[in-house]
Amino acid sequence: MKKIMCIAMCALLLSSCHIYRKYERPQELPVDSLFRGAESYTTDDSLTLGDLPWEEIFQDTLLQNLIRFGLDNNTDLQTALLRVDQAKAQLTAARLAFLPSLTLSPQGSISSTDGAKAVKSYEIPVQASWEIDLFGNLLNAARGSRSTLLQQEAYRQAVQSEVIATIANDYYTLMMLDEQVELSRSTLELWKEQVRIMESLLKVGEETENAVTQARANLYELEATHNDLLRQQREAENALCTVLGVTPRTIERGQLAGQQFPEIFNVGVPLRLLSKRPDVREAEMTLASAYYTTNQARSAFYPNLTLTGSAGWTNALGQVVTNPGGWILSAVASLTQPIFNRGKLISNLRVSKDEEQIALLNYKQTLLDAGQEVSDALYAVESAQRNLEIHQKQCRELERTVETSEALYKTGNATYLELLTAQQSLLNARLNLVSDSFTHCQSIITLYNALGGGSN
Repeated sequence: MKKIMCIAMCALLLSSCHIYRKYERPQELPVDSLFRGAESYTTDDSLTLGDLPWEEIFQDTLLQNLIRFGLDNNTDLQTALLRVDQAKAQLTAARLAFLPSLTLSPQGSISSTDGAKAVKSYEIPVQASWEIDLFGNLLNAARGSRSTLLQQEAYRQAVQSEVIATIANDYYTLMMLDEQVELSRSTLELWKEQVRIMESLLKVGEETENAVTQARANLYELEATHNDLLRQQREAENALCTVLGVTPRTIERGQLAGQQFPEIFNVGVPLRLLSKRPDVREAEMTLASAYYTTNQARSAFYPNLTLTGSAGWTNALGQVVTNPGGWILSAVASLTQPIFNRGKLISNLRVSKDEEQIALLNYKQTLLDAGQEVSDALYAVESAQRNLEIHQKQCRELERTVETSEALYKTGNATYLELLTAQQSLLNARLNLVSDSFTHCQSIITLYNALGGGSN
């Protein structure tokens, strides 16, 4: 009989080895070439864009003040911090589950039979209960709670990174709109003077009615565009205030032309996305938490050993009331082995395994999404720089075209329509140039965010 029991216990212990294992990162992950062009940008040891603190990326002091204010007041980030605090409390509770629980439960009674003298008795016991973690139920619960804490911390970092990127994007959007509004305003003033001069020339017969009406129509179009830019400016300012956690107000800001960024665009080896991007870490910790939940479901198949006992003082010993009292002691060990509910346990294990596979698939998809974002951001930085250079050349050429058209118009060798077309083309090119400057800033922000920057 003893041999049979030993064999059964050995088989039980061998089959339960898996529930003690720690989570290990899966091997079949798409990390060889997460993003396109990796061979041109990756490096193993040099500083990368994602390693820089956000203060070095965003060097505008006004923007830095806004980011600091946003990190202190953004409601999404404050909520994420509270989630982290909850996870810390849950981890503490899971660790304390390894210790015995103590309960003080004093009680007293008064009884009288047939009018006899009342009998008073009391007990002051301290009861203890201790679950012996033979098969890793408490161990996996604690490990799962730690994974949940790391998951919530990664989520907090992801929210922080997103808040920084959003504030920076909104700030640069405001500066872009400022320049477009100013450019539109100066063009309007120039155009109003142009219309006034043409109306004077019409009175003396040196200009046609068609040219004047065309100039007025173009002026009205510019006024509508200017009004639309003012609306966008106000909405962008309100949006930034919402991210900062304040009511709508005027935002102090600099100029888009004076913005500078560090000349570091190395992005690191693709594998580094596993440790740098907070959303990737969050997805992995979700997988780890699901892994430990599965282990807990496995441990439910094995016996549960609980030790309980009590010690206290009482004046009721047996059938005789004694005074003074005496000690009362008890100890019980209970072993619980599931028998008729194995179908439920098997179903729970199956559900846990499926959740673990879902978490694994989500983890892989998060890696693929991260690779796509980095690929897009890398190309966007290059494309924005090229567009900026192209439109700078275009503006220089159109400025010369407008100068030539004005000279030809004054000498009567060009029509007003030709001058109007040249001026309109120059205005559009200047607006595009401002937009390109913003897009270049935005692409760097996006790349920095895609590499996990700003999360520390």
